[in-house]
Amino acid sequence: MTTTAVPLLAALATVRDPELDEPITSLGFVAACAISPDGAAEVRLRLPTYFCAPNFAYLMVADAYDAVTALPGVRTARILLEDHFAAESINGGVAAQAGFAQSFDGEAVGELDDLRRDFLRKAVLAGTDQVCRALRADGSAQAGDDQLRRLTLGEVPPSPALARLRERRAELGLPAGDDAPLLIDPATGGPVSADAVPLHLRRARVTAINMEANGSICRGMLRHRYDTVGQGESASGESDEGEEKQ
Repeated sequence: MTTTAVPLLAALATVRDPELDEPITSLGFVAACAISPDGAAEVRLRLPTYFCAPNFAYLMVADAYDAVTALPGVRTARILLEDHFAAESINGGVAAQAGFAQSFDGEAVGELDDLRRDFLRKAVLAGTDQVCRALRADGSAQAGDDQLRRLTLGEVPPSPALARLRERRAELGLPAGDDAPLLIDPATGGPVSADAVPLHLRRARVTAINMEANGSICRGMLRHRYDTVGQGESASGESDEGEEKQ
């Protein structure tokens, strides 16, 4: 990695796989990135399989374009998805800022805002499980079902998992301040009733397990496909910036 690529990687670390809610850097999806002295940035992305869902891929390429072009000093940006069956449509659509529906004219029925919100709701559920799991692992007296229902975000000990949960809730426009309940319905932002808490926590747990399992599968498939470490990713799968895995 050249010194000039450092700001690019920092920007790309804010781009997440929408299904896994993990940075594309820590997942190993950044094959290469560089920026020239005159501000021309180029990023090459790769995915675990040739047939990864094009809507997920489009979101990541488009988000990478937005993150890179927002950097000071970047004059132009080329974000290139490689080795993917829809790479030409995705790369051309993002470069032209055409949107998903126009990029896949005649195949897509609309834009991807609803899909993004659906995945953010899943991220909120998974994040809720991570916070509750930590409380229970520490033997907290606040970790019973009724105690968790009464708990506010401000009463939860600070942690990366809590910060991440707040961020995802804020992205959805859900309550994320200190006085907000820890347990909320990610679709409405309303509190979870006492009788619904057990089911809510089970849903959160299943969602978190599924995301963690899918992340492991994606890493394994990517490593089998390329057998190389991505930019911003260490050989162990941790990002070079030392990002804590949730």
